[in-house]
Amino acid sequence: MSKIMGLAVVAGLVTSCASNSGIVPLGNDAYMVSRQAASGFSGMGTLKADAIGEAARYCESNDKVFEAIETEESEPPYILGNFPRVELHFKCMPKP
Repeated sequence: MSKIMGLAVVAGLVTSCASNSGIVPLGNDAYMVSRQAASGFSGMGTLKADAIGEAARYCESNDKVFEAIETEESEPPYILGNFPRVELHFKCMPKP
């Protein structure tokens, strides 16, 4: 029974380390969203796609068009807390 509890605690800690900032206003109609994996075993592609998707949905909900400004990505090796991470800076532009 104690082994099962120990595994449950470890699993909870690993899954709770993943983070998502949500949409953060930066001023001058610019925003930021970030995603970080819970471990070094997941790929960067999914994180980046999720961040872009969230940003695009945010702009669409405000009847605007998503425009990426800059992305910053963590560099390997993904060990000792340096897990895959992406930060996306974007604007929501008026529809043409």
